[in-house]
Amino acid sequence: MSLEKKPWSNFNKIGLRFSFIYFILYIALNNNGAYPYWTYLTYVLKIQSGILYNLIPWFGNDLLGIDYTITTGPNGSGDTTYHYLLVLFMFIVSVFGTIVWSLLDRKRKTYSVQYYWLTTAIRYYVGIMLYMYGLIKVIKSQFPEPSFYRLTETYGESSPMGLAWTFLGFSVGYNLFIGLAEMAAILLIFRRTYKFAAVLTLVTAANVMAVNYFFDVPVKLLSTHLFLMTLFLLLIDAKKLFLLFFKGASVQLTKIEPAKFKKKWLRPTLRVTWLILVGYWTIFAFYNVIQRSKTRAKKPLMYGYYKVQDFTINKDTLPPLENDTVRWKSIRIERPNSLIIKTMDGKSTRYNSKTDTIKKGIELVKSKDSTQKFTLNYKKLDSLYYMNTVKGGDTINIKFKRLTKKDFLLMNRGFNWINERPFNK
Repeated sequence: MSLEKKPWSNFNKIGLRFSFIYFILYIALNNNGAYPYWTYLTYVLKIQSGILYNLIPWFGNDLLGIDYTITTGPNGSGDTTYHYLLVLFMFIVSVFGTIVWSLLDRKRKTYSVQYYWLTTAIRYYVGIMLYMYGLIKVIKSQFPEPSFYRLTETYGESSPMGLAWTFLGFSVGYNLFIGLAEMAAILLIFRRTYKFAAVLTLVTAANVMAVNYFFDVPVKLLSTHLFLMTLFLLLIDAKKLFLLFFKGASVQLTKIEPAKFKKKWLRPTLRVTWLILVGYWTIFAFYNVIQRSKTRAKKPLMYGYYKVQDFTINKDTLPPLENDTVRWKSIRIERPNSLIIKTMDGKSTRYNSKTDTIKKGIELVKSKDSTQKFTLNYKKLDSLYYMNTVKGGDTINIKFKRLTKKDFLLMNRGFNWINERPFNK
């Protein structure tokens, strides 16, 4: 059935007007890299920094009476006060826009053209967004394997998000499974497959949203909108899908006709433009993801977790007392030019590091206080490392055992087809 065959009800027309304004605003102001160069364009036009970064804090502080500073700019969280206020602001604008549009356009019988362009924008936004998320899961970039920090902290010390990242990052197979499910959303950009893709993507988006909500991951707003947008794509056939799945009835889904152009040259031009953009975006996406994976794959010299066996300061051997603020417990070297020392009381201190493998020394400078610096000399005998330094006028000698990730049960247990009893340790 074609969308243009019968007039729309007032309810459907009002719903389309609101959805058109709201979703287009959300896509434009929360692009998240879905459309190439869109973020750059908004930066040049100062839509974010020059307009919204001033408007939204004013909206929150002066109009709504929020009594704390509303921070703007990217910081890794998509659920800041600024983001919630932006969503509220877009909702209010959409309500007023819908009222004005309804008053000025009361005689129109159908919005099939507007529906086509809105669903096209949504299909590309959701499809590209989830494809990108899926791609970085397939190459295991979003959820890397558990770090030494995660492997050595207790469950009770981890945050809900940290626990989720450890769970998801542990398994290569599960990353591949959920990554491919998200990548399947790319089928949304094709009109012939987007209904099937929308059903599949709705389940995938619901899972992403559930993880974000129940593990307190600060991407709740984005994942909720991806779910709502996908649901919107299926709403036009909601009754038919109910009859198909729950009644076993034979149904014909609504056919979305492509946009019609009076000038014949516009359609082939649009097709060529589409092919160029999709080709460019595909190459651009793969390049970015591959570069990201290469960066993550680089491991620093002396990579490992070094557990202190003996700690001597000024010839006095310190026992491993739990609350000792002087005795070291471990050293972690996981990132280039970075070393973290953990003392027995659980406090960790990060140092900028430079390793000289010829002189067998690691130059350390405290990241938050460049005046604190010392050199950690090392040598390896059998499976043990011996390090010494002079720090704060004290002579320190330490014996370490170097552990790799395979020394931890989580990483060496492996997969087992046969389990005579549950290994739930």
